[in-house]
Amino acid sequence: MAAIDKYFCSLCPDVGTSNEAVSWCTECEVFLCRECEKHHPRSGMLKTHKTISKNDYHTLSLAFIPHLVYLYHNIPESMRKISSQCRDHEKKFELYCSFHACPCCRQCVTDKHQKCHEIKPLADILKPVKLSASVQKIDKNLKILQENIDEITEYLKGRIISNYDQKTKAIEEIQAMRKSIDDYLNKLEEKYLDDLEFKHSKLKFQINTLLVQMKQQADQIVQLKNEFSKLTQYGTELQLLIGLQGLEKTTCKAAKYIEDLEKEGHFDEKNLVANISSALEPILRDVKSFGVAVICTVSSKLQVQYLVPEIPGMDQIKPVFLKTLKMPESMKNVHKYACRILPDGKFIFIENYIEKSLLLFSNEGIFLRKVVTLTGGPYDVCFVKNNTVAVGLGTKTQTVLVDIEKNKITEIIKLSHRCDCVASDGQILVFSSRFKSTILNLNDKSFTDLEGVGGTFISLFKGNIYSTVFDDNRVSCNRNNGELLWSFQHRNIETITSELTLDKTGFVYVASSGNNSIVVVSPDGQTSKTILSEADGITDPVAIDINRETGMMIVLSEMKDPSDKRSYQTVSEMVISDDSDNINERDNTDDSENCDHNDYSHINDNCDNSDNRDNSDYSDDRNKSDNSGDSYDSDDSDNDNIDDACICKNLRNHCAVGIS
Repeated sequence: MAAIDKYFCSLCPDVGTSNEAVSWCTECEVFLCRECEKHHPRSGMLKTHKTISKNDYHTLSLAFIPHLVYLYHNIPESMRKISSQCRDHEKKFELYCSFHACPCCRQCVTDKHQKCHEIKPLADILKPVKLSASVQKIDKNLKILQENIDEITEYLKGRIISNYDQKTKAIEEIQAMRKSIDDYLNKLEEKYLDDLEFKHSKLKFQINTLLVQMKQQADQIVQLKNEFSKLTQYGTELQLLIGLQGLEKTTCKAAKYIEDLEKEGHFDEKNLVANISSALEPILRDVKSFGVAVICTVSSKLQVQYLVPEIPGMDQIKPVFLKTLKMPESMKNVHKYACRILPDGKFIFIENYIEKSLLLFSNEGIFLRKVVTLTGGPYDVCFVKNNTVAVGLGTKTQTVLVDIEKNKITEIIKLSHRCDCVASDGQILVFSSRFKSTILNLNDKSFTDLEGVGGTFISLFKGNIYSTVFDDNRVSCNRNNGELLWSFQHRNIETITSELTLDKTGFVYVASSGNNSIVVVSPDGQTSKTILSEADGITDPVAIDINRETGMMIVLSEMKDPSDKRSYQTVSEMVISDDSDNINERDNTDDSENCDHNDYSHINDNCDNSDNRDNSDYSDDRNKSDNSGDSYDSDDSDNDNIDDACICKNLRNHCAVGIS
């Protein structure tokens, strides 16, 4: 038997020694010396670990090496880089951080995941992996993709054949058209040549007739000349007198005949001119080509299967607070009624108590300027497109369109009913009262009335109208033709003032002011869940909005001022989606090391616990607020800053560690 190779303890080098190993831990995949073997099972999570002697390990390794080589070469190359050992600490992964979705060794937990509350044994996570729904879903999606690709390939090959047939048919049509044109032109040409020949023959006949007559006249004149010559030579005076009289009459008659021919136009020059039809000339001038080959696109009849959608469950929706927007002291008593996130990240609010105006804040929550002052009571605002927002004026039965860059009202839209709320998706603009809505098509400017469809607050998603009604504890979903899809009523939805919005997956978020909470209703309108409550700092929420691209949510609610115990409105910004890139843009510093284990670095880039911003970056925005529009003064510059809460990065499937 071949001598057994020497194996050394994998743990001893950590304490500066090197001892020969006597056993192998099958769970940790490390060699243990006698001393380490004694202490190894004493650790709480290592009690169940099994060890084998180094002799058994050597025997097993010799037996399984060919099988392991086979398995290694059959594992995708991208997966071979994934190790069960922590690259930073060279220890086996034993734990799993659910928040950062990455495996950890014990040292990782100590160094980088101290504040993470969802640390679980890795074994508990790995046990159901192969039988999990994710494996089945990916397997099914791969099959669907393969079927789609095969079907698309056959479809495209069929299109090549169809296009060739279309080309052949087009050539036949061109040749047929050319023959038709040639035949028609030949027919016109033949008719024209026949007419030309006829007219030429007519002219020739007329001229020949005159020539015959002229010949006759010429012969007569020759005869008269002979007679006159003989008469003057041989005739008597009497004969000459009478003969001259006869010759005079004949001469006058011949002259009159010539004069008559001239008067009748027989001597006019008659030219044969070819007048080509003017209808043919534009062909040479205007027709630049025989035709144009056009590629016409029509909807494909190809039926492609859709992948199994990954829509997070309601239990996975866990908002994480990012920051609270503090208002300047002079604006604490300003009554803000609606708030919206603009595409560029700025915020816009309606103030409908004192000055009834539209207020603009930077994406860092700094007040920029008052955009416009509005007559009447502004009730709601929504972004339309470009730099335009729409403001509903309630009882004035009007909506105004405002250019927030130029700080002016660009259009006034008059309605037949109140305009308590407005919503737009860039294609349509909806104005609603409790019992009636009007849809404006932004493309053709047409209006459509929906009787019996309305609400105190509305929102649009994929062409449907979502609404809440004052004091009805109800959320409804209608098609844009008025058809009711579903209606959901629950005690959690206190609609004293319950504004609503939707995220990119169709979950409905309701600001329930009646019970100081934010409630989520499922896309099918069947279930609901309270995701934020008074315990989370939500008091009398009157407005809510979500940026569906970034997953950022803002809630306008009240909070207590510890100094004077008065309540005032503030805006909290939080994240509800897994769009880590957008969160990363807001936070460029961290006070912990990167959590990158092997090739998991693309999943967990940073675990940040603080946000150190340079407020000098805000100076430009402050200068703008001084030079454009009206602004509110504030003696305390600190009130213009943002009170930052914990900004958590790389949220996956709406998971979060909680609210800071």
